[in-house]
Amino acid sequence: MKVYDDTVCSLGEGPLWHPERQQLYWFDIHGSALHTRENNKTRSWQFDENVSAAGWVDDTSLLVASETRLFRFNIENGTSEDVLPLEADNPDTRSNDGRADPWGGFWIGTMSKTDRGAIGTIYRYYNGRVTPLWDKITIPNAICFTPDRSHAYFCDTIDNLMKRVALDHDGWPLGEPEVWLDLSGQPFGADGAVIDADGNIWNAQWNGWRVACYAPDGTFLREFAVGGAHSSCPAFGGPDLTTLFCTTAEGRVSDADRARSPDNGKVFFEEGVAKGQAEHRVIL
Repeated sequence: MKVYDDTVCSLGEGPLWHPERQQLYWFDIHGSALHTRENNKTRSWQFDENVSAAGWVDDTSLLVASETRLFRFNIENGTSEDVLPLEADNPDTRSNDGRADPWGGFWIGTMSKTDRGAIGTIYRYYNGRVTPLWDKITIPNAICFTPDRSHAYFCDTIDNLMKRVALDHDGWPLGEPEVWLDLSGQPFGADGAVIDADGNIWNAQWNGWRVACYAPDGTFLREFAVGGAHSSCPAFGGPDLTTLFCTTAEGRVSDADRARSPDNGKVFFEEGVAKGQAEHRVIL
């Protein structure tokens, strides 16, 4: 994969292709920043707390998850409006991986700021409320949804078990999640994921230098090498949704990994990979 943008993120995450603006947005969680490219230049916004993931609301605004809240952010004038608190009373946690669901909701996970302890929770924002779905999670990741709206996926990177759960007609979980893909014992951590239009799952693998593609039955199909050790989250975008993007992290990269690549922490892309799904709109 090639370098999409030269901005180096300590913890790049949450890439989002806005289907109306035809722009990629991504976060540097530890840098408390949101980035995009406009007119062949990088545009950035700085916040006073960690920000990690977003869904698009309309052509001018995003729903952004931070360490204390969900807020509506205007990407034209930089103003924000609080929507609901998100563990605002817990100074030890922050948001992490998140994605809009096909019903206009938004799933978001929280975790310890020090990556220690199973104190995280996965929530769903829907119809003006934030509802906890699962708790006792250490590093929530890989939140994504099948094209037929039948299932959601997620994982806890600490145990490398990617899980699947059936959804009802309103997008709520039916029963308990089941292990879909066991990656325990691998030298990488299952991080962010996205599902393409054919139902294949693309998983960024922390310390794996790659994005790996798995069939709906869990069969490994192929991989794309990323020029950063800590590949963190993929997204599909571009005019025909066939461009694969992937964020990476520069923080916690070893000296050997820095010697291997000067591009840790950048966003990468490859065109003509597979047909992605358009990201769903968040309904506030």
